Amino acid sequence: MSKESFNWKSLFINELENSTKKEESSKINPSNQAIHTATQTNKFPEEKIAQSTNDTFANPFVNEILGVYEKGFESLNLSDFDFFEMYKSVVAVGITNPQSYQMAFTMGKSIKPDLTKEYLLEKSKFYIEEINKVHTKYDSTGNAKKQDLTSLVQKEKESLTVSINDLEAKILQIQQELQEKKTLLANIDSKNENELKELHLKIEANNFAKQKIVDSINLVISGINQYL
Repeated sequence: MSKESFNWKSLFINELENSTKKEESSKINPSNQAIHTATQTNKFPEEKIAQSTNDTFANPFVNEILGVYEKGFESLNLSDFDFFEMYKSVVAVGITNPQSYQMAFTMGKSIKPDLTKEYLLEKSKFYIEEINKVHTKYDSTGNAKKQDLTSLVQKEKESLTVSINDLEAKILQIQQELQEKKTLLANIDSKNENELKELHLKIEANNFAKQKIVDSINLVISGINQYL
């Protein structure tokens, strides 16, 4: 049964009018008021309802997924007046208002004369079971995807860690080779100093020897030219 099939607002107004008339009647007859006060002890039961927390508000998907559940709940609506219409009526008037339950139940009786508390509670199980089925399905799917992604991330981390370790080992090796080359460069002069000095002296001796012989030959040539 759709929610358009009944008018909880008009019933609410009628109930308020009846309540006002009762209050006026009780003012006329104080004894009736005392009896009414003594017998009426309605108190809304303390039940745990999911409350929004700071973490909930920080979750950007809460409203979206809550909307999916609400639409799903709407789609489960069975024909005739059952727990769904009872729920909608109570929520519309006030879920913590004891009077809203009496109002909704009275309205339901006018639509479904054989309506009982037991029938409503029995039908509520259907909605909870169906919602739990959907939750279980998507919870399982979500956790499976989360596990797959977690495994994939872990594999990528391990692969990158291996690559990083290899690169660090290569860098260390290159640094060692670089240091060795720097050491060779720093010592290359001292290593070849004696040999360079020896070569330099031999070159000087070669030049001296050549010049001395050439000078001697030139001196003889001059003598021949002069004395012969």
